[in-house]
Amino acid sequence: MFKKKSTCGQCPAAHEGMLEKLGLRMDRWDHVIALAGNPNTGKSTIFNALTGLRQHTGNWPGKTIARAEGGFSFQGKRYKVVDLPGTYSLLSASQDEEVARDFILFGQPDLTVIVVDATRLERNLNLVLQVSQITDRAIVCLNLMDEARSHGLRIDDLGLARDLGLPVVPCAARQNEGIPFLIEEIARMASGQTTCQPRRLEYDIPVLQDAVSRLVALLQRTFPKITNAPWIAMRLLEGDRRIMEAVRSGELGSQRFDRNAEILETAKG
Repeated sequence: MFKKKSTCGQCPAAHEGMLEKLGLRMDRWDHVIALAGNPNTGKSTIFNALTGLRQHTGNWPGKTIARAEGGFSFQGKRYKVVDLPGTYSLLSASQDEEVARDFILFGQPDLTVIVVDATRLERNLNLVLQVSQITDRAIVCLNLMDEARSHGLRIDDLGLARDLGLPVVPCAARQNEGIPFLIEEIARMASGQTTCQPRRLEYDIPVLQDAVSRLVALLQRTFPKITNAPWIAMRLLEGDRRIMEAVRSGELGSQRFDRNAEILETAKG
């Protein structure tokens, strides 16, 4: 579940060098927010509601994929919002998926807002669960609540938050419904007042459990600051080339370690 704290030891966006490599300048901003979601969830409407006219567009470095950035101020803090490509998955099967995943994993934004369609929860929750394997700093924006009501759908947002272990904010962005509450929740999580314990996948196959455990131990010794070692271990076991390269180069911890080769050999074995 998620809970609130009074202090935060790691509030600023981590790895500003990596953020700059991904094309962001953070010299005028206090926090960076990733905006993720399936296509057709109203993610662009949420982005416009948060940023208003303070936005611009460009391309991701080395990609032909468009990127929108914007910002807003709240209670004396400045928030940069990065609109990630709309995607159904983070398994890196397409350029859009790779861009979204790499930004969350390597850019390490202060938090990720996952926009979901309240009328199609089952399909949208797949991405929510994938993001929550990578980061424990996420908010679910339950958008299109007006359409859900028009279809006679009632959603227990408090129960959903309890089951996911993440804050859930109901919204109808076209009417600006819920946007002030979303901004307040963003501020609480960015400052560390809200922390999460998201639902994580569990593996009941002994051989897989053993392989994941050995890799997690190596990853945590090599990259002490990573918070998603079990997810990275699974991606290594599945032969994810992008993650293998991140381990090989030391990108996961912004530096190189002699133990990296041992991690890759363990994953292959």
